[in-house]
Amino acid sequence: MKNSRLLLGGALIGAIIGLIAALLLNRRAEKNESETAITAGEGIKLGVLVFGLLRAISSLGDD
Repeated sequence: MKNSRLLLGGALIGAIIGLIAALLLNRRAEKNESETAITAGEGIKLGVLVFGLLRAISSLGDD
């Protein structure tokens, strides 16, 4: 029961953060009057940052 609540909470937080990120990218695209809000290079940088964040989260309990 506790694990399912944790997973559900994590999924909700991830969905909310994803929605906010999409809104910010959409706003940026409208401001620059372009169709793409993010380039391939920026996408790779963002992916590396996300993996780094996930790695840091997974090692929180390790001492």
